Amino acid sequence: MVRKTYDWVLHWAYTPYGVPALFVLSFAESSFFPIPPDILLIALALSMPSKALYFAGICSVASVLGGMAGYGIGWGLWEVVQNLFFDYVPGFSHQAFEKIKGKYELYNFWVVFTAGFTPIPYKVITISAGVFKVNFPVFVFASAASRSARFFLVGWLIYKYGAPVKDFIDRYFNVLTIVFTVLLIGGFVLIKLVSNH
Repeated sequence: MVRKTYDWVLHWAYTPYGVPALFVLSFAESSFFPIPPDILLIALALSMPSKALYFAGICSVASVLGGMAGYGIGWGLWEVVQNLFFDYVPGFSHQAFEKIKGKYELYNFWVVFTAGFTPIPYKVITISAGVFKVNFPVFVFASAASRSARFFLVGWLIYKYGAPVKDFIDRYFNVLTIVFTVLLIGGFVLIKLVSNH
């Protein structure tokens, strides 16, 4: 089923509706859809490398708007829809929610940023942020920063290097995003430690 969904997403790159599909997919992935928009972004960007950054912008805006919708689901509808999410949406579990609640109390910005940039399911974070009433402006800022960084990185690599970078992205994207996030957070921690001395 996942493979069929993956192929269905990818086929939009070869239709006149690639850009609207990218917007809808990016929006939906932020709250319930299981396939990340990167695959369609990469396919569209490879078909027109000169528009790679434009596609990344579409992806980023739609994803942040979808994240805000996910926050709204958690904030206002969770009591009604939670069983649907726990039963049918990959990544949702009662254990994950309890762990995330504890993390929000300590690191609300970094929880959202890390999920937005890395392979951690962003949809779990957007909805749980609404459930646990995370500060909304902080949530939006962290989402915008992380989602834009992720999609513009992909767009820029394809804009700069074209087709040869596709295999590299496919093979190492998850590892690279994790390493980058660790380095980024480590840098902020280091700055904080230095400023305290």
